[in-house]
Amino acid sequence: MIQQSVLIVEDEEDIRELISYNLLKEGYQVASVALGEEALAAVDARPPDLILLDLMLPGMDGLTVCHKLKNQPKTKTIPIVMLTAKGEESDIVAGLNLGADDYITKPFSPKVLLARARAVLRRVAAQEQESSDASKGEGPFSIHELTIHPGRHEVLVEGAVVDLTSTEFRLLQLLARRPGWVFTRQQILDGVHGDNYAITDRAVDVQIVGLRRKLGSAGRYIETVRGVGYRFRD
Repeated sequence: MIQQSVLIVEDEEDIRELISYNLLKEGYQVASVALGEEALAAVDARPPDLILLDLMLPGMDGLTVCHKLKNQPKTKTIPIVMLTAKGEESDIVAGLNLGADDYITKPFSPKVLLARARAVLRRVAAQEQESSDASKGEGPFSIHELTIHPGRHEVLVEGAVVDLTSTEFRLLQLLARRPGWVFTRQQILDGVHGDNYAITDRAVDVQIVGLRRKLGSAGRYIETVRGVGYRFRD
């Protein structure tokens, strides 16, 4: 079995060593850096399977690192779990909007960190399998002026490609596959991120706003159902 690799980006040495020790014990390959600039160089040299990224870094902060990685074709699909001491909802929402896959608030239990890391890696593997299956069988589908290609993780609006994060793509696909169906915020969280994903309803609202903005005029098809959730207009 091929060992999965994890890059730790954390400026506090004791936390970095604690995380590294527990990951190594579980059989992961581990590399660690203390600075955002070092993280970008490390990922460019050898892309890992997962990045554990502290938001509060000296110099280039974690949100900037996340933004840069998620905007490069070579690195945009690498899952990122944010580590934050703030616990501020605005920081968490900002990171998720940039494409981060999960977050853990400090102080955290090593067991919780390992469980969340495994969950993200399993989710990514499942999505890759779904994309592979889709590319072999199910082709693109169209609704209104949108064309959604599951195998390519590609969305076109009136023939123009729209650059979405993996979370935004899954969110759009969830809604567009069942036009007219109203999804609660919890159903959206479960469908996009999996069960027991610890984040607030407000994060869903902000992600919807970001998705609408990227879709331009086609964003109007994502409708708010007050007091319930969201639906894609049929």
